Amino acid sequence: MTQFAETELILTKENRVYHINLLADDVADDVIVVGDQHRVAQISSHFSKIEFKTEHREFVTHTGLYNGKRVTVLSTGIGTDNIDIVMNELDAAVNINPITRTLNATQRKLNIIRLGTSGALQENIPVNGLVVSSHGIGLDGLLNFYDGWENVSDKAISEAFINQTGWLQNLPYPYCVSASDKLLNQFKENNFVGITATAPGFYGPQGRQIKLKSALPNLNDCLTNFNYNGLKITNFEMETSALYGLGKLLNHNCLTVCVIIANRVRKEFTNDYKKSVEILIENCLDKLTKN
Repeated sequence: MTQFAETELILTKENRVYHINLLADDVADDVIVVGDQHRVAQISSHFSKIEFKTEHREFVTHTGLYNGKRVTVLSTGIGTDNIDIVMNELDAAVNINPITRTLNATQRKLNIIRLGTSGALQENIPVNGLVVSSHGIGLDGLLNFYDGWENVSDKAISEAFINQTGWLQNLPYPYCVSASDKLLNQFKENNFVGITATAPGFYGPQGRQIKLKSALPNLNDCLTNFNYNGLKITNFEMETSALYGLGKLLNHNCLTVCVIIANRVRKEFTNDYKKSVEILIENCLDKLTKN
């Protein structure tokens, strides 16, 4: 049986996985991940009981009860590079014995739901609307570093994206991964559904221009106009593609639900950010714990 070296699986003196500082018992089967570390307490304030808290760097975790169901909330920070840390370490925490450094005989399959804020790329999606990501299309390149990425990526959508957008050859291959069918069916009712584009940055990679010009000045128009058999790109953010790709490779159920705080087509922005996030939290906690 493979034993994972100390340089590959880094543990604390308490045998917790290093960055997220967690043991298997700290993690519920239902995990909410959020970018903002302050949003963890905002979500756990809805719990009837908080059983466990920890934090290390930007990774803050609360585990507790909502509607009688155990839920973990974990902050990831911004970007697919942080999702890379969180997904690998979450899986290690629940599926690797920290003493023997070997895989557990029984592997846990987590439900991992990202709650985020996002900008809409379709005119009909209003500010404060909720978008459920049927797919994540990665403009970031992270999944391309993993063996087997081709097995979880939808090549047809990727190739259509390259052809329709005039994707530059020097940019990463835009892999595309679907959400968990189970979670998608659980969360899609009364919400918008579509492809989420995941960018490796907030400015140029999302078509924003201040002093620096974008190499793809028409990027947002290309994304808005993309159509694959009726499937459109609904929104832009910075984590979903890596969440979906690593989730599929590690055999976890993953889904992203974002509240729209800006419509990039109509140039509208929310006038109450806190209210927007509360709409997202309340909607998704109820759907997650519904029997």
